[in-house]
Amino acid sequence: MAQDMSIDSYLSLGGKLTNPTNVPPRYRAELMKMMATFVDSELAGAAGFADVINAGPGIRERIAAAKIVLEKTDNADAVLQLLGEFGADTARYATSHPWTARLPRDAEPGTRRSEHDMRLSVLNYPLNGWTDAVTMNLCMGLAVGEQLAEMQKVSYQPLADAIRKVAPIEARHVELAAEGLARLVEQGQGNTISELVAYWRPRIEPIFGNVPDDRFEQLKKWGLRHRTNRELGASWRSRLDESLDKIGLAG
Repeated sequence: MAQDMSIDSYLSLGGKLTNPTNVPPRYRAELMKMMATFVDSELAGAAGFADVINAGPGIRERIAAAKIVLEKTDNADAVLQLLGEFGADTARYATSHPWTARLPRDAEPGTRRSEHDMRLSVLNYPLNGWTDAVTMNLCMGLAVGEQLAEMQKVSYQPLADAIRKVAPIEARHVELAAEGLARLVEQGQGNTISELVAYWRPRIEPIFGNVPDDRFEQLKKWGLRHRTNRELGASWRSRLDESLDKIGLAG
């Protein structure tokens, strides 16, 4: 970066930051919020899936579920270490919230359980058995894929690098969910899965809620956002419909 160039100008031209030193305060706040949301969502997702491991219909399914729990926890740790570089108490973090806590199943879409727990709101809803867990894993996994594609391009290079390692792991979770749902469809559970998709869709939609134009433009100038939530949501809906069609289901 040229000595006479401001950090904001540097970022607006596609520049990258590599450590917490000299990170602008507002940029720092948005970056830490982004990282905390990812960490909290991975920990909450892992905790929820851990509760259904033994609901798996066979050993293969239980192994896959256990591996998902392990990998989501590991993914959370990778980004938590970056939060630690900004002063987060990483030793306390994993026990700072009740990650298994959930809202009632019939709570309105978009409801948040806590202002301090930064998990995505959909992860406040409980899983209801194996078929539900696999259905949610596909629907939510595709939404996560859209978000991770965005995060791989962030201007804070250590986070972008960490997410590039995480993304293929999360993509594999989606593949496992699609394979699992295909088997369940073959077993005659197609109608049940369609009903569960109808339950999870509106609870995932708030992930792609409106971001005020002025805030998005600022995040874009900082290199923390690239596509609008409207674009991300449209891509998610298209990918979900395509995935459901492949396994013989209508969205």
